[in-house]
Amino acid sequence: MALNAKQRKHLKALAHHRKPVVHVGNAGVTAPVVREITQALDAHELLKIRLPGVERDARHALLEQVCEATGAEAVQEIGRVAVIYRRAKKPRLKFPE
Repeated sequence: MALNAKQRKHLKALAHHRKPVVHVGNAGVTAPVVREITQALDAHELLKIRLPGVERDARHALLEQVCEATGAEAVQEIGRVAVIYRRAKKPRLKFPE
């Protein structure tokens, strides 16, 4: 599902007050990390993840790996924190008209 600008804006607002659920360590995107992110996406649909303190391009590459491995879509990336979204089988989040 490709998100349009209005949907991204809505998801950014919903994610603003949330805390990061999963922390990606210096080892990168490992199988246990992918498993935890998948479980968190199943439970929440929208979540924040904290990326390691490496260069910006390396963090962006890690975020792309996470999205590819979990089937999620990146909503926002600010510094070491990223917001990702994956629609659940029974969606709980409502998008504006």
